[in-house]
Amino acid sequence: MISARAWADAQLLWDFQQMGHEPRSCSVAVGLGSHDLGVADTTADLYCRGMFPLIVFTGATSRTTRDRMPRGEAEHYRERAMELGVPEQAILVEPKARNTGENIRFSRTLLEERHVPVSSVLLVSKPYEERRSYATACKLWPEVEWVCASTSMALPEYADSIGDARLVLDMLVGTQQRLAVYPRQGFMIEQQIPRDVTAAYERLRAEGFTNRLVPTP
Repeated sequence: MISARAWADAQLLWDFQQMGHEPRSCSVAVGLGSHDLGVADTTADLYCRGMFPLIVFTGATSRTTRDRMPRGEAEHYRERAMELGVPEQAILVEPKARNTGENIRFSRTLLEERHVPVSSVLLVSKPYEERRSYATACKLWPEVEWVCASTSMALPEYADSIGDARLVLDMLVGTQQRLAVYPRQGFMIEQQIPRDVTAAYERLRAEGFTNRLVPTP
């Protein structure tokens, strides 16, 4: 059982991850691969609303996705988006990235190889990784404007949709840790983290939500 205190703390982290950007027309979209096909759904919806002419789906597999997405996250996203009405020629697949930094760097390389002019990118991620994705993208590709988007969903509803609430809370804690650690390692830009968010993160760690933490010196 997950305590009421843990859910309240997770809500603080969830809310902090939301960038609050209003989706708008961009040169291209980048859909970040993960276990969550909702990223593909949201990207397809934004495409059908005319927000961009081209999508890059990026991602190989991870320990979370190797069984459910054996052909790779980006390929499964492509298939899902096509089911939802996105034409095949509007999708590029980047199949090698295994972390957010590689998602950004490899997508940039692919677009440059295809000679696609890019001044702005609509970055589609899981709801609890908007801020982390934004901070990484701004560090690695600062020349373009980044607009964040994710599935609009409340935390309890999202956890139910994934079917594993503990995994979602573990992921939230891991994402929050990276926001604190990665800027010092040069992986993302610095983000100002409110004290109540830091306190919530520390309490969740103390309760054992530690399966997605990265080793720190």
